[in-house]
Amino acid sequence: MTQITVKVARRTQEALDIASFELVKPDGSALPGFSAGSHIDVQLPGGLTRQYSLCNDAAEQHRYRIAVLRDAHSRGGSAAMHEQVKEGDTLAISEPRNHFPLVHAQRTLLLAGGIGVTPLLCMAQRLATAGADFALHYCTRSPERTAFRDEIAASPYAGRVRFHFDDGEAAQKLDLDALLGEPDPGTHIYVCGPTGFIEWVVKTAERFAWNKEQVHLEYFGAAPQDTQGDRAFQVKLAGSGATYEVPADKTVVQALQAHGVEILTSCEQGVCGTCLTRVLQGECDHRDLYLTDEEKAKHDQFTPCCSRAKGPLLVLDL
Repeated sequence: MTQITVKVARRTQEALDIASFELVKPDGSALPGFSAGSHIDVQLPGGLTRQYSLCNDAAEQHRYRIAVLRDAHSRGGSAAMHEQVKEGDTLAISEPRNHFPLVHAQRTLLLAGGIGVTPLLCMAQRLATAGADFALHYCTRSPERTAFRDEIAASPYAGRVRFHFDDGEAAQKLDLDALLGEPDPGTHIYVCGPTGFIEWVVKTAERFAWNKEQVHLEYFGAAPQDTQGDRAFQVKLAGSGATYEVPADKTVVQALQAHGVEILTSCEQGVCGTCLTRVLQGECDHRDLYLTDEEKAKHDQFTPCCSRAKGPLLVLDL
């Protein structure tokens, strides 16, 4: 994967516990282009790698902008960004990748929960530039926790945005039943935010019989897993023929690492797809948020950072 060295040109406090970082080439040259919904991998101090959505206008080539929530339950990524990354620092990042692309639609509905606004902000800018029909509903705990509020209010598409605050009056809260109560085959829905927010939108859409292909998701964290029933199983590497045991309390990545077999990982939560590995034989117990239901049903690939086997053996294309 191609690495790019960037400099932190500007760090801005966008809201309570949310900071944005403007990343540029040290020599001022153009960065690789990207499309709305794209993210980059950022290598952080301490060896961590995390994914952050690009939230600036996709027409810009001189900078990338990301925003990071200071998460009390962070596994280290958000703390490193908030405590250690300063203006003038250099970081290694990947080229942009897009697992959350916009599709052409008669109407687009953008539903953001908290920091999940970041990819949707880029989408709103793109849709507004294209003169498309869209609306953005932005849900946060309170106005002071609402990143980019002034920027959105001053934008050309401000009239298409509705803010919904948990601590506000009942009348301004998002009435999802009213919004999704009548499925429209010409409308596509994009939702990003905490797992609970996404599940609320998805279950509401299912209840009103929206077509799954009209609902597009991007998670910012993995759903909690019930691991009490986990059992040991074996993985066989097709390349060497070697077979290794995966204990009940270890991931495939951890078990193979103990035998000197390295698999490139990033988020370690089944969100980013970095560790995606081909499966040649066996049934997968998919626990990721990266593959679609159709892709999971094929059992020909899985995320070894979190997914397991339903049977006694998986044969991997390694």
